[in-house]
Amino acid sequence: MLSRRAAIAGAGVGVGAAVLPQIAIGQSDTRPSITIAVQKIATSATLETLREQSNVGTRIFSSFFETMIGVDWIGGKGQVPKLATAWRRIDAQTLELQLRQGVKFHNGAVMTAEDVAFSFGPERMWSGSQASSGMFVSNTAGAGTKTPPPEAPAIARAAYPGFDRIEIINPTTLRFINKMPDVTLEARLTRNTGSIISQKGFEAASSWLDWARRPTGTGPYKVRVYRPDQELILDAHDEYWGGRPPLKSIRFVEVPEVSGRINGLLSGDYDFACDLPPDQIPTVEANRRFEVVGGKINNIRLSVWDKTHPVLANPLVRRALSHAVDRQAIIDSLWQGRTAIPRGLQFEFFGDMYLADWNAPEFNPTLARDLLKQANYKGEEIQYQLLNNYYTNQTPSAQVITEGWRQVGLNVVIQMKENWGQILGKTPERGICDNSNTAWFGDPVACLAAVGPGGQTWEAGQWRNDEAPGVLAALQNGTNLEDRRRAARRLLTLVEREDPGYTVLHQNANFTGKRRDISWKPGESFVMDFSRENWG
Repeated sequence: MLSRRAAIAGAGVGVGAAVLPQIAIGQSDTRPSITIAVQKIATSATLETLREQSNVGTRIFSSFFETMIGVDWIGGKGQVPKLATAWRRIDAQTLELQLRQGVKFHNGAVMTAEDVAFSFGPERMWSGSQASSGMFVSNTAGAGTKTPPPEAPAIARAAYPGFDRIEIINPTTLRFINKMPDVTLEARLTRNTGSIISQKGFEAASSWLDWARRPTGTGPYKVRVYRPDQELILDAHDEYWGGRPPLKSIRFVEVPEVSGRINGLLSGDYDFACDLPPDQIPTVEANRRFEVVGGKINNIRLSVWDKTHPVLANPLVRRALSHAVDRQAIIDSLWQGRTAIPRGLQFEFFGDMYLADWNAPEFNPTLARDLLKQANYKGEEIQYQLLNNYYTNQTPSAQVITEGWRQVGLNVVIQMKENWGQILGKTPERGICDNSNTAWFGDPVACLAAVGPGGQTWEAGQWRNDEAPGVLAALQNGTNLEDRRRAARRLLTLVEREDPGYTVLHQNANFTGKRRDISWKPGESFVMDFSRENWG
């Protein structure tokens, strides 16, 4: 947190000014340190992107990890150079990249092409323990062994389904080679799953879990302390290739209750308070020293159905659930109109691949009742596993949704759970759960890969369909625009209409309270950018 003394000392140039002199020997470091209150730091108690693929993890990763190609989430969602300075297509299966020179890892080692190859190699990405079945395992997975947990290769396969190898051409040039054509290779490399790590750092760790809780990357900040479920402290990486970071340190602290985050912000304990519902914006901004920033982001909230549930096995029941959700009521009452109903699981920034004539299921209680009658539904209980506001407005949204289901005759019972393992772990009562889906890049495969092999709903066993893998392959490997559009439409038809696996609720929105004197901008993502370009 920025102390009052530091604020006064820096008043002449503004808080956290981007242009700062290098520290001379014996000169004190006057850069500010900040504290950020969050609902959750990581759901898996690790900081490894091949284990922690969550909304909350997305917020922290870019501070200490970097990919070869980045995304400008603040300036228009375009691709930007990161650890690669340039790239070009060799053919439909091969992407050549020029590595940035002189990049140093947090352990002082210089990044090499071998580090990039190791980051995509079998030891980190393609091997996994078989100690547990299912998508989610214990948060102590990887303790005492260097073998990653089974989620790592599953997440890797979903992110890079056609990956063959990294080929080093020379110390500054390498090639990402796919087994099959993929028009999204460049975009896939922007995903945080492609974070480049230090081979020496990985090999020096005593176990995979030790590595995953203090990883070695190239970002502007490095991990000093990580206490799962409590706090994460990052220090400036002063040998960062992009210049000296503007902050001395960043502390993320878990404060589960919204009121606690807001009170801490207003009292000066925190400089940022994340995950605020819109109805609390007036509370924060009633004090003129504070403001709330943010808006719609690249994430869609979902209700997910488990096909293995004895009642939900009937697609007519799942269709009825979809048509009994009043999405606009959720947006109007809980989001104050600050977000919107998406056209299914897609975003406008998909460009030519966006299906503008597709729509979410209409709110139609009469149709829902008719579908339940056709399904011969007799009021059997359906369980709804719910976390307590992991998502902003999660619990009140669930109350609105279940009331709509009750009114059409659906007997849905909420079961409060403590963690994602309890939500996605296979149990006899698993039925409905909340989830969300992030578009990591501007193509429908960024979202729809989640419903195929390697994706979360598929690996958790909630939804599988015999036709889906072939359609997904056509979307992932196709090179003709119209053929890919047809594949995207067919996959949406399967998973949203004929054999529903989920229903979209609304595009997510992300709001952050902060001190008004701090010059910082949010992006159209959960990512929090504390680079020199976005501070001061």
